[in-house]
Amino acid sequence: MNYLAIKYIHITSVVLSGSFFLLRGLWMLRESDLLRRRWVKVLPHIIDTLLLGSALIMVFWSRQYPFVQPWLTAKVLALLVYIVLGSVALKRGRTRAVRRWAFAAALATFAYIVAVALTRHAMPF
Repeated sequence: MNYLAIKYIHITSVVLSGSFFLLRGLWMLRESDLLRRRWVKVLPHIIDTLLLGSALIMVFWSRQYPFVQPWLTAKVLALLVYIVLGSVALKRGRTRAVRRWAFAAALATFAYIVAVALTRHAMPF
């Protein structure tokens, strides 16, 4: 498999991951029973595994490493923030207000990660 194919897998995984997070967040805001379905709990893990795997392959093949390349460092650190905020939004937020705030912050963080990826600058805006 070539680099371009891996990159397309990565981009597709990003779109799927972000879209599905948005959908689950909307379901959370509506207090939908769909969030409790088994496939809704399993599918994000499959998508995110593809996303992480393709990212790691691209990192090694391109020899552009986090903590060496500032833009990749920014993406990795923002990813950690996104994971925590997403967890608060969909699971761990104790109140509806906390979940809403975390959901909005997670979406903003996701947008930042995409902007960094597109511009290859840690400060894309």
